[in-house]
Amino acid sequence: MEGEKPGFDFLCFNIRQFPKGKHQSGKNTQGEKLGFKTIITPSQNKIKVHYDHIARVIDAQKSAPQAALIKRINPIIRGWANYYATVVSKEAYAELDDLVYRKLVAWATHRHPKKSKSWVSKKYWQSMGGNNWVFATRKEGTSPLRLLDHADTPILRHVKVKGKSSPYDANLVYWSTRMGNNPEMPTRVSKLLKRQKGKCAHCGLFFRENDVIEIDHKIPKSQGGKDSYDNWQLLHRHCHDTKTANDGSLGNQSGCNSAKPKPSKKLERVEDKWVMRYA
Repeated sequence: MEGEKPGFDFLCFNIRQFPKGKHQSGKNTQGEKLGFKTIITPSQNKIKVHYDHIARVIDAQKSAPQAALIKRINPIIRGWANYYATVVSKEAYAELDDLVYRKLVAWATHRHPKKSKSWVSKKYWQSMGGNNWVFATRKEGTSPLRLLDHADTPILRHVKVKGKSSPYDANLVYWSTRMGNNPEMPTRVSKLLKRQKGKCAHCGLFFRENDVIEIDHKIPKSQGGKDSYDNWQLLHRHCHDTKTANDGSLGNQSGCNSAKPKPSKKLERVEDKWVMRYA
């Protein structure tokens, strides 16, 4: 209504509709353009509450070491940023990072009133990953402890469940890809499926429910590769055979499956249990 603030707050979020042209307009369930787009952001009240919480922690740690302050603030930032990571939060993250930076400058200056701003910045802010203003400890021989930035949290849009899919339909590949974990799928396979977005790292095609999936070492163990997530990838069996034959690895001796033909196998449910069947 006229005179009222547009949008409304609900469950810590602000929901508002903005007029848009035909190329950016939202659509209804029939695919008809609505002439506006619904934007969901963190509510201004919750942004203020969150910043006030961080500010109180900083004020209470005026004489504490930098590492202790970082350990107190990081869980607060991580939890809040993850909660709002599914909506339009980048501007709110940037605003909060700027406010926290200003508060930390005041904290550091208060601790060293007779030192110059340049000296204070060199003591408490470091250069990391191309960012010259990272609030982090400086210790020789040890990995520094750094303050998290809200803006470092990736925005992950909620994806609707495909068709009539259900966690109880036994489609292990789909649910492992979507959730990154499944009680009936090995943890390592589930995590790799989610990381690869359900695609084979060799051919780029999506894994299907009955496909035989194998774990491959990107750098074969015979060539110095390690057993770690950074060196693992999921491949179709035939893609794995091709890759192993071409990379000069030693088959089973390298920790990967042999490139020789193997009997096909698949998971089948028998009396409420999953059994590996070989053809």
